[in-house]
Amino acid sequence: MTSEIRRTFYPLIRSADPARTLAWLEKAFGFEPVNVHEDEEGTIVHAEMRYDTGLIMFGAAATAKAAVYVAIDDPDAHHDRAKAAGAEVFRELTDQDYGSRDYAARDPDGNEWYFGTYRP
Repeated sequence: MTSEIRRTFYPLIRSADPARTLAWLEKAFGFEPVNVHEDEEGTIVHAEMRYDTGLIMFGAAATAKAAVYVAIDDPDAHHDRAKAAGAEVFRELTDQDYGSRDYAARDPDGNEWYFGTYRP
């Protein structure tokens, strides 16, 4: 029997300078880089860092409230339910190049919720 961790919730943070944030989290808190995705210019657009069994994800953004990524099995049905309930979907269902199918919505307080099939 394996003891594979199958996480469901992933905290997201935003950073004006993701490279600086990655280096600082590693130096100050002992976080370990797991995956770092850069664009053609070498700018980090998405990073994942681990501490013990926890994992955070982050990318570039000037401003944001709280954000959470939730891994789900059926993003199409989840998306349809959210829209039917009046959720403000600000990123429609999209097939990502890293294999996820996901969408994003805001709750009434402006917090961002990302739902998709990707499980780091």
